[in-house]
Amino acid sequence: MQNNDVNDVLVYRLGSGCDLADVAEGNIYQGKVQGFANFGMFVQLNDRIKGLVHKTNMKGEHKERDSILVRVRQIRPNGNIDLEEVVIQVYQVQNMERKSTTVRISDLAGKIGRTVAIEGEIAQIKQTSGPTIFTIVDETGTQNVAAFVEAGVRAYPEAENGDIVMVIGEVMMRNNQLQIEADMLTILASDEAAIVRARIEKALDLRSEPEEIPLLVKSDVIERLRPEMRKVAKIIRKAVFTSQPIILRHHADADGICSAVAIEQAVVALIRESGGDFDSDYFLFKRAPSKAPFYEIEDITRDLDFSTKDHIRFGQKMPLVLLTDNGSTEEDEPAYKIASVYDIPFVVIDHHHPDATIDKYLLAHVNPYHVGGDFGITAGMLGTEVARLINPKVEPLIRHLPAVAGVGDRSEAPERALFLALVRDQYPEEACKDIALALDYEQFWLRFNDGREIVRDILNITGNTERHKKLVRLLVDGANTMIEDQMSACMPHVVPRVLKNEAHLFLIDVEIHAHKFTFPPPGKTSGEVHDRLCRQNAGKAVVTIGFGPDFAVLRSRGVLMNIPRMVRELRNEIPGGGISGGGHLVVGSIKFVEGMRDVVLEALISKISDADIQNL
Repeated sequence: MQNNDVNDVLVYRLGSGCDLADVAEGNIYQGKVQGFANFGMFVQLNDRIKGLVHKTNMKGEHKERDSILVRVRQIRPNGNIDLEEVVIQVYQVQNMERKSTTVRISDLAGKIGRTVAIEGEIAQIKQTSGPTIFTIVDETGTQNVAAFVEAGVRAYPEAENGDIVMVIGEVMMRNNQLQIEADMLTILASDEAAIVRARIEKALDLRSEPEEIPLLVKSDVIERLRPEMRKVAKIIRKAVFTSQPIILRHHADADGICSAVAIEQAVVALIRESGGDFDSDYFLFKRAPSKAPFYEIEDITRDLDFSTKDHIRFGQKMPLVLLTDNGSTEEDEPAYKIASVYDIPFVVIDHHHPDATIDKYLLAHVNPYHVGGDFGITAGMLGTEVARLINPKVEPLIRHLPAVAGVGDRSEAPERALFLALVRDQYPEEACKDIALALDYEQFWLRFNDGREIVRDILNITGNTERHKKLVRLLVDGANTMIEDQMSACMPHVVPRVLKNEAHLFLIDVEIHAHKFTFPPPGKTSGEVHDRLCRQNAGKAVVTIGFGPDFAVLRSRGVLMNIPRMVRELRNEIPGGGISGGGHLVVGSIKFVEGMRDVVLEALISKISDADIQNL
């Protein structure tokens, strides 16, 4: 067909958002030659629509990417389009743009098969062997967008993490998950991006705000900590909603594990509710034990290695790091300084005596000492309350964890009895003690691994109560056997002293009078020795020091000392001692150089003898 009347011939140019519903039989369209076959020529009407010009309907010779005019002869029921080439000298072009209404990510489930537009921030860019996967965050959720150029080639290379974009594409189901197949991804201009970003920030701020819920038990100290706990919970919720990875570091004992696992359940459930990949809870959340009760250089080195690799390989943001049952003392500061080079944010939930120099590195810091409490309010108690603020739905799974943490950490605070009373029907005190011992025993063999599923079974979070009981019983039997074997080796070598303040001091060299590299380790060995000595010396003030070539572990009952302060004083008073350490006021550890052991121990004992005695 040829016609020179500009008013009679109309040619349509399809925009990138148009789909098959925008194509009409009989209309003429601008197209581009895509390729050839024996039977004809394929022509693209836009990036997502193509048809076939049979060789009998071709008017001339063409090569790939040539512009061409075609009339739609037929749209078949299966969606195939039959075209014929037309040659027109003069015509009018009309652009067709589908004005896709911008929808919220939370509404996509009702849009399957439809072309939509979403606006949001790019949170992650992951290049696969096929398409490029963009993770987009708006005020309501997270959504993966697949963009394909050719296998393994980065689509939209100009787009980077943090950009505010508009995506137009079809909503589809892939592997039982929603995904948008992108037809267009556009970086919004600065003024428009600012409006969208402000809208998202405002909505996310409201969405991240924790619910107002009562505490599990009545506690004046925990009540005074509520504002800071809410702050921590809000920071964590916002990290989840913006697809920021979270690394949770915790002390590798029953208290630290209970605190961390409570938060783990809350965060993982929230990640799954918020969208993303089917395994997003594994690459957006990592729980890792710390051997020491502080964040060591070794810990930050591992975490930086993990995070920087994922940042490069998978386009992930740098993580939020949450420390629980550690993070409050000057021993943590060297690791914080390294992390600050990478602008890694930190929040802390701890009950060790805090040092004032630490808070400048932290976004938030939950610690009972800040509100007049002490270490009797354990990390497991605090972590569980924070977990409930993060995601109240997980409370039935974790409400027994504060009781386990309290007995595991030998808390003498009144909150211990309250948390035990809360769950005594299902978890009486002896059961909580067994669970705590099973955690300590299993974590010893796990070393630096989190043992996620095994730990869930020990804590009966999986709901398989029969397996939980069988596993705990087995682990407790194994732990007690090894403890008794260790005690039979240690106890004959305990050296007693009576100090000038009438405290009964007991010394045990756990390096030469205890089994090495097995359970219980030196710290727990010293604690077990101390427990036996306390029973043997009822009503008396007792201090136990378990020491090795370059360390000492302290346990105290009835002696009012301050181990962190003593460590600082010894460091200043003994040049060349290489002294460091800390912990709680009456439970802690100290390190020194081996050649100064005798000097350090005697100076330490002198300070203990100057401490006041508590009435027992």
